Amino acid sequence: MKRQFDDVLLGSIELFCLAAELSSFTAAATAAGVTPAAVSRSVSRLEERLGVRLFVRTTRQIRLTDGGRVYFEQCRQALSQLTEAERQITGAQVQPSGPLRISAPTPYAHYRLLPLLGEFRRKYPDVSIDIHVSNRNIDFADEGYDLAIRGRAPADSNLIARKLEDAELVLVASPDYLRRAGTPTSLDDLSQHECIQFDLPSTGKRIPWPFIRDGKQIDVVTEGGLCCSEDVLGIVTLARSGAGLVQTYRFIVEQDLASGALVELLPQHGGASRPFILLYPHARHLSLRVRTFVDFILATKLPQVTSLLPAIPKSY
Repeated sequence: MKRQFDDVLLGSIELFCLAAELSSFTAAATAAGVTPAAVSRSVSRLEERLGVRLFVRTTRQIRLTDGGRVYFEQCRQALSQLTEAERQITGAQVQPSGPLRISAPTPYAHYRLLPLLGEFRRKYPDVSIDIHVSNRNIDFADEGYDLAIRGRAPADSNLIARKLEDAELVLVASPDYLRRAGTPTSLDDLSQHECIQFDLPSTGKRIPWPFIRDGKQIDVVTEGGLCCSEDVLGIVTLARSGAGLVQTYRFIVEQDLASGALVELLPQHGGASRPFILLYPHARHLSLRVRTFVDFILATKLPQVTSLLPAIPKSY
């Protein structure tokens, strides 16, 4: 195998990553025990080699360029894998450590994942967690994420997919809305009601509502003059306030149903569900912290945390 990197270049990559993490040549120099000029020379050496500008420099600050951000995330992961490999071989790492970046959709984050992270940190205090709560699909390679939770497995063969659960969907409305508009008794009645819509961030398209009829799942296209995008919990807020019907995950509205704040509708057509899937990249040397988190979440009984956001009328 032909040698690609000498000691000077590897050192330059380490100093570049340190400067990117701290957003300062001076801070990176202090942390590494070198001079700011040495950090600057290392970055310039990399820029010359790559033919790409890595930082935008001003008199007050530095910030990564788009190319610099991509290079930083790749280098950060590579250096992390080297460190993990050394620790595993020498037996130095008894406990997982280092940063862990996770992306999760809003409802699953609030009602499933976030309540588990405190326990994980108590067990593994050397792992720091950066959680991205959003319904936007992230790019593992470009954005440097270690894991993601999504509603479907992507076509990307470089990702491992592990199902977490099939989350049941339920149709609900507030008693106030039903007093004003009447209670639907069949799927055909939905066309006469205000059905609150949600636009998928990835496509901008509205999601049909799945129901079970004659033992099979069918998709029903509904209509309504109210639509939310981005914040998927917003449609539940609208339903609680009496604005219309909404289909959402049962785990979000369990407490509302128990208290009578919302009423379940068309239970004879209930039982449809959507999956939540844990995704993480294939890797020959998957870091110990990622393996530990995967094992933790797959082994942990999912919490019933419908009380997390109940007091604030705030499904996809």
